[in-house]
Amino acid sequence: MTSNVEAPGRHGVAGDDSRLKKDLGPISLLFTAIGSIIGSGWLFSSLHAAEQAGPGALISWIIGTIMFIFIGLSYSELGVMFPHSGGVARYPHYAFGSFASYSMGWVTWLACAAVAPVEVSAVLTYATNYLPWLENKNTTLTGGGILVAVALMAVFVLINFLGMRWFARINNVLVWWKLGMIALVIIAFLVVKFHPSNLHAFGGFTPYGWHGVFTAIPAAAIAFSFFGFRQGIELAGETDNPKRNVPMTLIGSVVICGILYILLQLAFLGSVPGAAVSKAGWAKVGENFTGDTQVLAQFGPLAAIAGVLGLTWLAVLLYADAIISPGDTGLIYTSVTARMSYAMGRNRNAPKSLSTVNDNGVPWISLILAFIVGCIFFLPFPSWQSLVGIVTSMTVLSFGSGPIVLLTLRKQLPDQERPFRLGGAWVIASLALLSTNLIMYWAGWDQVWKMMAAILLGYVLLAIFQALDKGHAPKLDFAHGWWVLIWFGGIALVSYLGGYPDKSLHAGNLGVWGFYGGIIANVVLTIIVLGVAWRCQLPGHRVREILAESDNPEAVTPAAAH
Repeated sequence: MTSNVEAPGRHGVAGDDSRLKKDLGPISLLFTAIGSIIGSGWLFSSLHAAEQAGPGALISWIIGTIMFIFIGLSYSELGVMFPHSGGVARYPHYAFGSFASYSMGWVTWLACAAVAPVEVSAVLTYATNYLPWLENKNTTLTGGGILVAVALMAVFVLINFLGMRWFARINNVLVWWKLGMIALVIIAFLVVKFHPSNLHAFGGFTPYGWHGVFTAIPAAAIAFSFFGFRQGIELAGETDNPKRNVPMTLIGSVVICGILYILLQLAFLGSVPGAAVSKAGWAKVGENFTGDTQVLAQFGPLAAIAGVLGLTWLAVLLYADAIISPGDTGLIYTSVTARMSYAMGRNRNAPKSLSTVNDNGVPWISLILAFIVGCIFFLPFPSWQSLVGIVTSMTVLSFGSGPIVLLTLRKQLPDQERPFRLGGAWVIASLALLSTNLIMYWAGWDQVWKMMAAILLGYVLLAIFQALDKGHAPKLDFAHGWWVLIWFGGIALVSYLGGYPDKSLHAGNLGVWGFYGGIIANVVLTIIVLGVAWRCQLPGHRVREILAESDNPEAVTPAAAH
């Protein structure tokens, strides 16, 4: 099945397959991002954040919101300048060539492929309360649970096969439900029974210090909850007015959901029964609900509180939402994962067949691949929170290339039309890259080493692809992309020497530097990465060549380490 390619524009901008439908208007694109953000995270993160940081979790949410505003702003100019599906994987390709783009594309694709299984895992975790046969006692899926999980993944794929217009219609309805539910929970908890004393009575506002506040950002799924803003980038090639819709989605989704999450955390903290906290502090609050809600606190914290407050009707709605909210996010990420491998196929550092688009505007081979890989994720990880940890690290890493590309393209393509030009780009991009480095550092060495192992696997696959597709794969442009190895190595070194997780957990990190030492180390790493990447950037004429190659995938540049 062949696909049509748009003709190059006046500036040689790499296009998308013309069969991709521009069916997403401003609300549909914004709701795709909001629908991704309000997934399983809102059902679990308030409890996990409270366990990590106590009432200081409110600070964690505020810091997380600000960090993702910086990251979103750094992509806003790129998303309008190059409104192409799978943009997170394609932008490094334009600025640094195939090696850098493959490195970031592999990380991004693998992280995206894991999100739909994470959401399915969240659905089944909630469902365990009334269908206990879905999970074993160690929270791994039973045989029957795996079959149900695979069936849910298949539903996501079938809906995506209908095309973007039907996808948007279904998603818009689901997002209105999700917004209504989260608002209803906030109001109900604040009005029915709110204990202001909970914010300071059990060890103070930050009972576990700043270490707990910052650990909560990756460990309690705060960062994970914001990942959905990326849909404004990944689906930019399928919206009718990128200049208006992309920046509105990138920033609007983070701000709207950030406010809702902060209010939800406040409502949760104030509604938890004091007895559940007084037994062993906030760290064990999920285990110390009294009476019949003890198990529910582990598998459904918001529904557990609704039960304690006598709001049985709200608990019932929350169990329904435990299917709808993660299910909608899984549906969205199945689409996004397919767009990521589509983008790598367009970049030609993955098999070209992945960029094949059918008459419904769907990259169908990439969609099938997303289904197969997504099902594999049900096997090795024991629980929702275990999956979240590795996905958080890999996804945050994928976002870090955007700020760097934003700065280098200002020099490489100074005359390129920029319908949206970001003011203060150097400051915002530097803070965005620092934010990504810090979130990965706070995630801890136990997550970082797994991420690095996955990256090494990706390089093995790249070597195999280069060997099998010799003469057709693009230039690696390694001389301009090797800086990513400095970045990855720096992340690993800073994490290994750092204090996250706490040494008492025996994760293998050395804990050489303390709290402030870790922040200083990440500032130094950010400066080094920006400097090396700036020196490695492709010359402007090579950038224009890559844009032309991406416009015409049939025109192949022989592979070479360049």
